[in-house]
Amino acid sequence: MLTQRSRYALRAMLFLATQPADGKPIPMNRIAAEANVPRKFLELILADLREAGFLHSHRGKMGGYLLSRSTHLISLGEIIRVIEGPLALVPCVSRTAYRPCNDCKDEAACAIRAAMARVRDETARILDGTSLADAVAEDLAAA
Repeated sequence: MLTQRSRYALRAMLFLATQPADGKPIPMNRIAAEANVPRKFLELILADLREAGFLHSHRGKMGGYLLSRSTHLISLGEIIRVIEGPLALVPCVSRTAYRPCNDCKDEAACAIRAAMARVRDETARILDGTSLADAVAEDLAAA
């Protein structure tokens, strides 16, 4: 399951994706209110997303946050990886944080590993194939 932190990050990024690309920076208080995210958590989440290169931040009275890339170029999978880490449910199938399982006798013949690799592949295919633009368009179509 996604952590609350990931859900907050996705909601904040989806809100920012609905804002004009050439607009003014959006203040953190407005993001928190519109995305329904507690400000104390949002501050840390936005800092992580900024460090990952998804956001630009501007200080001062007219400060706030803007997406640093087009909504078509930021996938839900990228956002989740920044907040959660690898998408894999077990470490032995992770592409970015591989570790052998301590209790596995034969990794090559492990049925659990084979199943979890398929889960990882399909999860990554869907999340990496869904951009912020796609998600916002789907949300608007459902409304």
